[in-house]
Amino acid sequence: MLNVRHAVLAAALMSAALGLAPAPASAQQKITIGVSLAQDDNPFYIAMLRGIRARAQELGWEVATVSANEDKVKQINGVQDLVAKGVKGILISPIDAVGVNAAYDAAKAGNVPIVSVARGSTSPNQTLHVAMDEKQIGRDIAEWTAKQIGGEGKVAMLLGPSGAPTFRNLAEGYAEVMAKYPKIQIAFRTDGPLTRERGVKNAEDALVANPDLKAIYTANDDVALGAMQAVLAANRAGKTLVTGMNGVPPALRAVKDGNLAMTVELNPVEWGRLGVDVLATYLKGDKVEPRVFIKHVIIDKTNIDAKLPKS
Repeated sequence: MLNVRHAVLAAALMSAALGLAPAPASAQQKITIGVSLAQDDNPFYIAMLRGIRARAQELGWEVATVSANEDKVKQINGVQDLVAKGVKGILISPIDAVGVNAAYDAAKAGNVPIVSVARGSTSPNQTLHVAMDEKQIGRDIAEWTAKQIGGEGKVAMLLGPSGAPTFRNLAEGYAEVMAKYPKIQIAFRTDGPLTRERGVKNAEDALVANPDLKAIYTANDDVALGAMQAVLAANRAGKTLVTGMNGVPPALRAVKDGNLAMTVELNPVEWGRLGVDVLATYLKGDKVEPRVFIKHVIIDKTNIDAKLPKS
């Protein structure tokens, strides 16, 4: 499970940062941080931005955001604009681990710390990475799936964008565990954008090629909800399990309804808050590990009631 040292570090950072109460306005220079997330309309990133804004407000900081929406050039230009505005630090969820490295170069040139949140970068100019334990999450999803399908049958993998190491690591962890089950076959595997429409299409293709498919792994909840739709349309409810990732509210409701078998809670609101706390600790001059892991929890029918938003 989660690396204990990193979990303790993350908790300590959050606790320490809670002490970063803003000084009176007359005694401090107003701090503005920049935010560039991979998508504007994804529920996961909407929740993450909400957490970022809430924590920044508690610290007396302002937040300047730029739009990317899975457009690499747009993300690079947006970060360059943030640097030009003189922000004190940048939180970024890079669209691609390599394709937006010019954004990190711009931050470095402007002497602005740039912290990756969720997705990471290969850039040597990445200051810090607030990450998830990607391979372990993939392993945990696979172990859960293997148990549910009795250690045998065909599974499909609907991966994320090919250029993002996060999704590659998740897939490697998943495949690593599935390789230990000789009666489980990965019969269908494809990568692509994190959209519901893509989930529908790829799941339809997987089910046409493998009508007896036991499970479908998906890279995030949007893809999972699309795959779930295809499974229901094919009258495979209860026969083909769909697993998601991120624990966004629509996915939690689908788990409650019994249509989505499982998702992984990463709590994007807390992830956003942790990103701000890590940046705050760095700006204070305190030592921070290059990677800080956020906790993850598997959510299925056994614990869904405790995870649903309270009305």
